[in-house]
Amino acid sequence: MMIRNVRNALTRRSVLMGGVVMAMGMASLSPASAQDATSRIVIGTTADVVNFNPLVGNSRSDTWVTNLMYPRLMQMTDKGSKDPYVATAWGYSEDGLTAWMDIRGDMTWNDGTPFTADDIVFTVTAVTTEKIGVTAGLIPSFVSAKAVSPTRVEFTLSRPDGTFLTNIGFWMPIVPKHAFPEIGQVAAFANDKDWVSAGPFALTEVNAGQNYLLTAVDNYPLVEAGKASVDEVEFRVFPDVNAQALALRAGDLDLIANSLPAPIARTLQGQPGITIAQAPSLGWSHVLYNMTDAELSKLEVRQALSHAVDYEAIRAIAMQGLANSTNSSAISPVLSYWADPEAKEYSFDPELSRQILTDAGYSDANGDGFFDGLEFSLLYEQSAADIANWAQIMKDGATKAGIKINLTGLERNTYLARGREKDFDIYAGNWAVMEEPAAYLGLAYRTGGFINYASISDPDLEKLIDEAQAATTPEAVKVPVQAAAKLIQDKVYDNVLYYQTFQFAYNSDKWDGFVVQPSDLLSLVNPLSLASVKPKN
Repeated sequence: MMIRNVRNALTRRSVLMGGVVMAMGMASLSPASAQDATSRIVIGTTADVVNFNPLVGNSRSDTWVTNLMYPRLMQMTDKGSKDPYVATAWGYSEDGLTAWMDIRGDMTWNDGTPFTADDIVFTVTAVTTEKIGVTAGLIPSFVSAKAVSPTRVEFTLSRPDGTFLTNIGFWMPIVPKHAFPEIGQVAAFANDKDWVSAGPFALTEVNAGQNYLLTAVDNYPLVEAGKASVDEVEFRVFPDVNAQALALRAGDLDLIANSLPAPIARTLQGQPGITIAQAPSLGWSHVLYNMTDAELSKLEVRQALSHAVDYEAIRAIAMQGLANSTNSSAISPVLSYWADPEAKEYSFDPELSRQILTDAGYSDANGDGFFDGLEFSLLYEQSAADIANWAQIMKDGATKAGIKINLTGLERNTYLARGREKDFDIYAGNWAVMEEPAAYLGLAYRTGGFINYASISDPDLEKLIDEAQAATTPEAVKVPVQAAAKLIQDKVYDNVLYYQTFQFAYNSDKWDGFVVQPSDLLSLVNPLSLASVKPKN
């Protein structure tokens, strides 16, 4: 058995000089071993693919499948930095208003058409013109793009933006210009048949509610042998993680894509032929308070709620010790360069909560144990076992503080829709990958930000975010992002509970060579990993 960190899987040298990254080598993976017959790895998921258009898809199943078809330009390391992948070099002009990127010249789409800089220009222009997905929110500085050669793109920016290249490098899958509709219609393109792709695998069969089959392509230069070591990848749909665990133990499943709740991981730990792998989190779990609510818009109410959470109980009981404190900061300690060492977690002190509310003029006139007018619904995804467990702990803590919370568990799609529509009082959830503070602070906390579900609008905060995003060196970014995180904590705009260590199970008797990448979104089910994994002889 071999689990490799992505940084060891990419054999490359890079030089950082004046905002320019030069990559002087590229991924070198083990050649495919001899195979007697068609090899297929079966991966379990709990949801169907909702959208085959990788620019629009938002669910984990969408991402897992389309990531194997549509390449990203950069790879993610376990500390959130970006490594070369399809892109080999990138940088900015002295004034910061021009960015450039060089890409490999040996990539092709599976219909034989060369993968070129024109595809990147098409994709980024469609994303920004049609405001498609999270990437559009990440690159507000984009003005235009031009392919100056088949392997070089230049971007014009409206202002210096040191996050632009790494944001499009990782967050924007590239789609084929010749196979997608004209710009203006890209977001509406279902892409549900006749797929033209350039990943290690091509989608060949779809049976909704049952399975999705992908076949290795013959020309994939990002592995040394030019082709993935496994012939086929099958995503099989299960009703829940418990059913997946049973199938893995029975030998009917090779890998569980979903991260495992701690109790299920414990039942699989030590089982013959099953290995539990761990992946670090680059995101966090949290609760958001809807700032459009008359009571939650008051700082004293949010402060009282922040001191009504038993953070240690959540991590020890609901998360079974597989979670660490973020110090109540929107910059996780796992991002060691950016995190503020002075940040301290909110204390669990229900009596302090009661005092804050009493001082703010709240009372319990009817003597029912709850402050009048402070009754809220907490929205969570009912299939997320970890969150369902700690939602109850939050309710119990709030009760001690005199705040009434009603739990509302919903199926995933309804839950996500309610979040996007900001139809909630308190929203319990998590962000999968929050790796670059200057970028994600704008997404989550700027007025109108793409994932600003809480409807936060604070001019002082936005000024700090603007300063961070305009900076082009890490040193210049660090001060404003730490100041922004402190303001978010002081104002309780986001109550960050923990960052998690994710656990994944696979059949180690049959498979070897997975590459771990951070987050539950990448984990073992990433293109580099599935192009590298090999059946054991």
